[in-house]
Amino acid sequence: MNKLKRILGLIWIITGPVAIYYLIKTGAGEIAKKPVIDTKIQWGVFIGIFIPIAIGFVIFGYYSWKGEYDV
Repeated sequence: MNKLKRILGLIWIITGPVAIYYLIKTGAGEIAKKPVIDTKIQWGVFIGIFIPIAIGFVIFGYYSWKGEYDV
């Protein structure tokens, strides 16, 4: 089980930056389609809230990979 936790930790570490990349890419595309202030504010809030969550994914994955959650 501990080995599975470590493998999943690596997956969490990879998932964080990939999710940020696709979120910013999608936000930029949506803003380019409809460049009004409402769209900019909406995507700014989405990105601003999700980036700390994705950083948390990476931190959680790092600790899992290092074995901090081993029983």
